[in-house]
Amino acid sequence: FAGYISQVLKNYTDHACDGEYVSLRCPHRTTISIQSSFYGRIVPSHQLCPSRYPHSYATLIKEDVACSVGTSLQKMLDECQDRRSCQFLVNSRLFGTDPCPGTSKYLLVWYKCRPNEYKSKVACEDDKLRLSCKKSMVIAIYSAVFGRTQGGSLECPYQNLGMPMIECQSATALQLMIKRCHGKRSCSIYASTYEFGDPCYPGIQKHLNVIYTCGNTPLLLPVDETRLSSSSSSSMGPVGVGTEMALLSNILAAYAFITGMP
Repeated sequence: FAGYISQVLKNYTDHACDGEYVSLRCPHRTTISIQSSFYGRIVPSHQLCPSRYPHSYATLIKEDVACSVGTSLQKMLDECQDRRSCQFLVNSRLFGTDPCPGTSKYLLVWYKCRPNEYKSKVACEDDKLRLSCKKSMVIAIYSAVFGRTQGGSLECPYQNLGMPMIECQSATALQLMIKRCHGKRSCSIYASTYEFGDPCYPGIQKHLNVIYTCGNTPLLLPVDETRLSSSSSSSMGPVGVGTEMALLSNILAAYAFITGMP
């Protein structure tokens, strides 16, 4: 079980250049859960996915490094969400109109492996969320969201007070829930802006949604401060539980930048 949970709690990152296959895979009893996706180019080709064709210097300096499509996340959801594995060839035709013809592009995907058996709990803003496992079992936090999602929550219906329905989420919810509950038999926390900060406009009603599972072994590993700098620059691949929190801020920063692109 410990090995199974350690795989489930990893953040996976994969990438593929145009003309290459991207392949996502999760262990037995789990399925793919796409977290974020990007297709286009935001770094020069000499840093990532060089063009297959020779370019003169004059051509290279005209390379579009502010190029992205808004359909990459939906495409990844269509192809891979809730499957154990998926594989397909990356090219601009998959994502609709080519955003930057003549520029070689690449696909970046962030995903996790969601357990087939898990628990989900929701607390409305200012209510207390309580998590617990049976005796001799401990909590393993899989995901946590505090804020307001487009789909909303059946447990916490959105009251329209003349404000637009905008998705907003705390960037530290997962870190806080791991720190507060991971590896314990039970825990509680208030779904409040005091704990999580306020990621939304004033007056927007929020909720806390936590997905977790229970295991019969302690799961939380300490963060090794001496590895933070080297971990953040490591090659793309599975990230272990111990370094997950160290890399989480980098992943969220990348996600914020990507979603902020036109």
